[in-house]
Amino acid sequence: MFPPRDLGKTDYISLNIQESATFARGTSRSLWRQWNQLSRFQRNILYFVVITIILVIFYLLPGDNKNGVLDENDYNNIEVIQDTLRYEKAIEDIVVDNVNQEHKDGGEVIEEPEFQPEINQVDDDQIGEPPQPKPNPIKFNGPQNDRQKAIVAAFKHSWNGYKEYAWGHDNVKPISKKYYEWFGLGLTIVDSLDTMYMMGLNNEFSEARAWIDKNLVFTLNRDVNLFEVTIRVLGGLLSAYHLSGDKIFLNKAAQLGDRMMPAFSTSSGVPYSDVNLGTRTAHSPKWGPDSSTSEVTSIQLEFRDLSRNTGEPKYEEAVAKVSEHVHQLEKYDGLVPIFINANTGQFREYATITLGARGDSYYEYLLKQWLQTGKTINYLRDDYLSGISGTQKHLVKRTANNKYLFISELVGANKEIRPKMDHLTCYLGGTLALGAHHGLPSEHMDLANEIVKTCYQTYAIQPTFLAPEITYFNIQNVEGEKSMDMYVKINDAHNLLRPEFIESLFYMWYFTGNKTFQDWGWQIFQIFDFSRKTKKLSVGS
Repeated sequence: MFPPRDLGKTDYISLNIQESATFARGTSRSLWRQWNQLSRFQRNILYFVVITIILVIFYLLPGDNKNGVLDENDYNNIEVIQDTLRYEKAIEDIVVDNVNQEHKDGGEVIEEPEFQPEINQVDDDQIGEPPQPKPNPIKFNGPQNDRQKAIVAAFKHSWNGYKEYAWGHDNVKPISKKYYEWFGLGLTIVDSLDTMYMMGLNNEFSEARAWIDKNLVFTLNRDVNLFEVTIRVLGGLLSAYHLSGDKIFLNKAAQLGDRMMPAFSTSSGVPYSDVNLGTRTAHSPKWGPDSSTSEVTSIQLEFRDLSRNTGEPKYEEAVAKVSEHVHQLEKYDGLVPIFINANTGQFREYATITLGARGDSYYEYLLKQWLQTGKTINYLRDDYLSGISGTQKHLVKRTANNKYLFISELVGANKEIRPKMDHLTCYLGGTLALGAHHGLPSEHMDLANEIVKTCYQTYAIQPTFLAPEITYFNIQNVEGEKSMDMYVKINDAHNLLRPEFIESLFYMWYFTGNKTFQDWGWQIFQIFDFSRKTKKLSVGS
C-alpha cells in the first residue's frame, strides 16, 4: 500500500452532490463538466492547439509584412507558443515527480505498460478515453526479504491448488479438492489480480488476465450481492487497472458497473441488496425486506472511481445520492442501525447498533470517501467524527480484570449494552489512525492503540493463536471470583481469515514506525500458514 495521494488536484473529478440530480447529457452544463474533468495537462494541449490554429490563420492572411519577415507581433506570438510548451513540459515533469514520489517505497515507475490492448466494446456503449492521464504502470521486483518470500510462497501454494482443482470458479474447497460457486464470476482470479501484480508474479498475472479477457462475462441469469461483487470484482478490476494500466480491466469494470446499476432503481435511491446481472433486475434479499446499512454505504469508493476513469458520471451520482440520503437520516449520536429499507429509505426501528457485522464499514467509508474526494465534502468528515464521538460515548467499554478496551453493541428499543465484539470491528484501529494522520483529532490514536491491543489479545489468548469470529467480554467484577476477560461461544469458535485486523496493523505500523505491529502481523500470518497446512482453522484446538 502506498501513502494516500493528494486527491485535491485537478486530475480527480469533484462531484457537487447538491447538483447531481440535475445532470443532463448534452447540455451546456454537461460540456462544462467534461471540460472540468480534463487535467491541466490536457487543457494546455487544447490551448496550444487553438493558439496554433489562430496563428496559422493570422499568418496566412494578406498583409504588408508577410514576405518572410517577422514583425513584433509575430515574435510575441512565438513567445506565447514557447511559453505554452514550457508550461506543458513543467506540468508533465510535476506529474512524473509526484508519481515517482508516491511509489518510491513500493516499486519503480516504468514508461510503458507490458501490454497495451485496444479498447474493447462495452455491452451497450463504448467507453471513451479516461478524463485524466492514463495510470502509470508500476513495476514490482518481487519479494526482497525472508518474510516476503514466505508470504509469496504461501500465496503460490494456494494459487496452484486453486488452478488444479477450481480454475475459473469462485472458490476452491481444499479438503475435498472441489470448487464452490458463489456468483459464477471467478472471484479468486479477480480478487488475486492486484496481489499477484504487487508480488511480481508476472506469469500468474498474465494467466489471470487471459482468463478475464476471454471468460469473464456478466450475462449469467444469476443473482449476486451488490456489495460483495462491488468490493471483490469491481474493486479488483479497478485496482488491476491502476497498477498495470491495462484497459482490459477498465472495460470489464465498466461492463459490470452498467449491469449493477438497476440495483439503484428504488424510490429512495438506496439500492437493493441483490441484482441479477443477466436480466438487469434487482430486489431485496430473500431473508427480509431490508438492505444492510454497511453494504449500501460501502460501495461508494469503487463506483466513484469507475466514473472518474470512464468519464461517465452516472456511477458516482448513484452512490453519492445514497450517501447524501443517509446523511439526512436521524441517528443516535452519530450511530446508525444496521438495517435500512430500500423502498422507504428509512432505518429499521430498534435494529441493533454495532460497529461489527452490517454496520462496520459505514463509519470506515465515511472517512475514506472524504479522503477520496480531496477532503471537499465536509458532511462525510462530520458524520465520521460524529460516529466516533457516539462510539466513545455509548459503545466503548472495558473488561473487569485487565481493563481491555472493546466496542460493545446496543440492542433493542432500550439500547441495552451487549458486551460482544465481532472480529470485523478490528478495522476501527486502522481507520482511526488513518483519520488522525489526515488531521483529525490526535487523541483518536489513543483509542486506536487500545483497540488494536485488544484485537491482538483475541488471538493471543487462544491455544491455537486464532481469533474467533466473535468475542464476548466480562465487564462485571464478581466478588471472590477470578473470571477471564474474554470468552468464546461454541458457535463462534472459528476463524474466517478476516483481513480487518491485518489492515489495522499495517496502518499502525505505517503511521507510527512501531515494528511491534509488524511483528504481530507476522505472527498471525505464520499461524494462518500453519493452519492451512494442517487444515485446522478451529479456534479452540
